[in-house]
Amino acid sequence: MKQTVYALVRYQDCAAAVDFLTSAFGFAVHEVSKNDEGVVNHVELVAGDDKFMLGIGKPGGPGVYVAVEDVDAHHDHARAAGAHITMEPVDQPYGSRDYGCTDPEGNQWWFGTYRP
Repeated sequence: MKQTVYALVRYQDCAAAVDFLTSAFGFAVHEVSKNDEGVVNHVELVAGDDKFMLGIGKPGGPGVYVAVEDVDAHHDHARAAGAHITMEPVDQPYGSRDYGCTDPEGNQWWFGTYRP
């Protein structure tokens, strides 16, 4: 199935965000675009078979959920890389195991086993 909906996360410093997100969360870079001044202003990252985008703007918003295989190992790696954990891993009543964190610019990220 072709992906038609993409999450978009805003950052003041997209280049630093790419460094953090690939290091802390294991995402891969698909594409990076720079403006005429050489500033990274658009990025496409890959998580599994899906892509999401980063752009310059005010951080915050409702957050992004990403399904992972091993929540506890992912949590431990993200914490060690500097993610601020906002919710420790917990088993949900609907069968998922999830945790929440924020990145250095304050965007909310959720990781868990839920795959709708």
